[in-house]
Amino acid sequence: MIKVNKKNNFLYLFIVLALSIMYTPSYLNAQTADDKPKKQIKYRKARALSSKVAKQMAKVYEALELVNEEGEPSPDMETVTKILTDLRNQKDDIKSYDRSVMWNAWGFVYYSDAKYLKAIEAYESLMAEPEVTIPLRVGALLTLGQLHLSQENYDKGINYVLQWMDEVETVTAQSWSLLGRAYYSVEDYRKALSSLEKAISLAEEEGYKPKENWYNIMAASIGELKAEIGEKESYLRQLEIYEILVNLYPKKQYFLQLGGIYGELGREKDYMITLKAAYAKDLLNREGEYLALAQLLLLNKNPYWAAEVLVSGQNKIVTYNETVLDDKTGEEIKIEKTGPVIKNNEKNLKLLADSWRMAQEIDKAIPVLEQAAKLSKDGKAYVLLGNLYLAEDKLDKAVDSIKKGLKKGKIDKISQVHLTLGQAYFELQKFEEAKKEFRIAARDKNKKTKTTANNWIKYTENEEIRVKNLALRRDYIQSQS
Repeated sequence: MIKVNKKNNFLYLFIVLALSIMYTPSYLNAQTADDKPKKQIKYRKARALSSKVAKQMAKVYEALELVNEEGEPSPDMETVTKILTDLRNQKDDIKSYDRSVMWNAWGFVYYSDAKYLKAIEAYESLMAEPEVTIPLRVGALLTLGQLHLSQENYDKGINYVLQWMDEVETVTAQSWSLLGRAYYSVEDYRKALSSLEKAISLAEEEGYKPKENWYNIMAASIGELKAEIGEKESYLRQLEIYEILVNLYPKKQYFLQLGGIYGELGREKDYMITLKAAYAKDLLNREGEYLALAQLLLLNKNPYWAAEVLVSGQNKIVTYNETVLDDKTGEEIKIEKTGPVIKNNEKNLKLLADSWRMAQEIDKAIPVLEQAAKLSKDGKAYVLLGNLYLAEDKLDKAVDSIKKGLKKGKIDKISQVHLTLGQAYFELQKFEEAKKEFRIAARDKNKKTKTTANNWIKYTENEEIRVKNLALRRDYIQSQS
């Protein structure tokens, strides 16, 4: 629904329309209330009120311009209504132009009081007067357009606005935007788009920033035309709009919409840059948004930044609504909770650990993975943790973690895990335990795994002999000293 906006200067405009001259063609086609053409009438730019009506209207304007002690508008509507009622009762005895001024005043009164249907009747009565002046007529045309649009009489509203545009020399950006919104309401998206493009162009010429919702309606119109113009073309045209919006009105929704379009177009790096810009402005406040940015950073080989984003999400506290079951009624209710944006669940902790690990920050990855492993329902995280410990030469911890992983189970490529555990035992010179793990791995059906395990068994046996020989030699030397 298009709403009528009440401007503070509406009273001034109303009085000006009643008394001023506007430059516009003098010959116009008169219209009836239902927009049927009558004979051509020569409208004048100005006329004079009769003496009696002029005095009464002066009192009306004076009553409308009253202010209170604080200087705020305080019109005497009782006096206004009484005078205008008297004039309406005498309407058959006064001139056509006098009636047009009277109807204009009634339109203003009803408009101000939000009695829009009565305002429409008053302005349409004004339009029907043969002696109405051009200023009053064109002012009524635009006001009727706005009023009909406010009542969702879109076709009539559009017709009045178009007629107004034909009868004035200068059409403003605001007027084109009004028309664009009206066309959008009747689902004429091409005309909506064209009108709003003119509104934006004029606003830039007039030296002010186009309204935010003009761009929104343009983007929505393009979306509605997707089937007609093609999906890719639709995205490309919306892209231009959201690139403007993030600069003129840098709100979270526009960054997300822009990023989403980059994603649809396969421009993952631009998607990442957009989300990162929103993150830098502290606009992101949902877990999915932080996770999406972290994953895009990983995809673009920025694991350190991915980890930083995830950590900041863990530290950022927000208020959110959660749906729970009422203990008494069993019905779903929403309760307000406070907590971190990124929850410390297994999935998120694994992602953070992977990010630190890929960034070669093993010391930071290990404690995170320890948390994830405790929460995990399978042994995969413990196995990965064991591998990290092994890489850091923390052999006892490596053995402990891998054994915990094997105990939890549900591990892929289990023979490889036994190989890794065997290697940890080998480094600890626990050769019997190592050979046991290698023998388990050697049972694998995969030929490559079997060969590797058997090679480790031979290597372990040789190393065991070598270590024993070294020990015997050392004992012999000590016994001779």
